[in-house]
Amino acid sequence: MMDDTIAASSATLTKMAKKLREVCVTAVERMRRRTGQPIGGRREFVVIDESLFRHKRKYGRGRMAGGWKRKKWVFGMLGVRHHQGGRKPILRLVERRSRRHLVPLIAHHVRLGSTVISDEWRAYRILSALGYNRHTVNHSRWYVDPQTRAHTQHIERAWRSYKEQIWRLRGNRTDSLLSDHFSVIEWNEWLAKKHCEGAFGRLIHDISKKYK
Repeated sequence: MMDDTIAASSATLTKMAKKLREVCVTAVERMRRRTGQPIGGRREFVVIDESLFRHKRKYGRGRMAGGWKRKKWVFGMLGVRHHQGGRKPILRLVERRSRRHLVPLIAHHVRLGSTVISDEWRAYRILSALGYNRHTVNHSRWYVDPQTRAHTQHIERAWRSYKEQIWRLRGNRTDSLLSDHFSVIEWNEWLAKKHCEGAFGRLIHDISKKYK
């Protein structure tokens, strides 16, 4: 874009990226208000997990100013269609990995009766009593449960991809920026990939909605 004189400097590109990110965040917020962003059901199982996102210092050196002052957890719920491609992620910053912080998010987004796959974290023990068909994987013994064949590899692969993307964009320096990047990931999976003209077509559509 700089070679084509569309942008005069990297600072201009940074501003443009911020504007486009705002467009995606607004579109996702609009979708959440309209639909509630449900996952699961008869044709889709849900894999849940928590992961730690932290600001990394280059080569382990440098000041942590501008980074997170303490550990933060991200809770992920991934809707996976049976025998089909496509993933529907829901990613939320949480204060703790406790039942009080995680279960309300599950109850809000995951349809009752859905199959939910998780590790054996104690916060999830109540899910069966709440009406979910829960399968667990004991990661201290195996990656795939030998009886149910349940595993959490879908979301573990997703975590690696999300972390690489966000670290490349220097997007985990603040809670707000990290949340915005999660919204962009959701925008891509929930909205862009379903648009008849792909991500660019969806982006033009959402720009026209935000800037009427």
